[in-house]
Amino acid sequence: MNSISASEQCDVQRLIALFDKTFYAEYNTRLVKGDDEPVYLPAGDTCACHRIIFAHGFFASALHEIAHWCVAGPRRRLLEDYGYWYCPDGRNAEQQKQFEQVEVKPQAIEWAFTLAAGKQFSVSTDNLNGAEPDREAFTLAVKTQLLSYVRNGFPSRAQYMLDALHTEFNTPRLLIEQIAGDAA
Repeated sequence: MNSISASEQCDVQRLIALFDKTFYAEYNTRLVKGDDEPVYLPAGDTCACHRIIFAHGFFASALHEIAHWCVAGPRRRLLEDYGYWYCPDGRNAEQQKQFEQVEVKPQAIEWAFTLAAGKQFSVSTDNLNGAEPDREAFTLAVKTQLLSYVRNGFPSRAQYMLDALHTEFNTPRLLIEQIAGDAA
């Protein structure tokens, strides 16, 4: 497994604090550094708050999992992993197509979050041991969705997070021209 730089560790701690400051009071949700696979766990008998657990302490994983949370509606936020279908690495072509269809919106939001944090974004087809994905087509679909969000508005929690990231990382607001020229 890749080691995490001191700078990324610092950014992860900033992101956890920022998420808590932005969302905990209203949504009873915490961002948690995990040791293994990412998962969303709703509040229950073992924990009084909802938890977005991201993989291995990676900043990009945290942004990706926050993006999924921003897309999930109130009912889905009461279900483990939002009740979404997930087929792990090793998907066949049809399963990969389904995976990519449900990943377009979260990855578009993640792309915006990444830019707002002053980082580089790369789409994730997340299928190293399965059917070869069409990375170029998937990247275009994610970029098209991102451009639509920039033009027409992000979901409300995503916009709150974007605003918080811009302030925390002192980055300029997203511009169509910036994204159109960004080749993830």
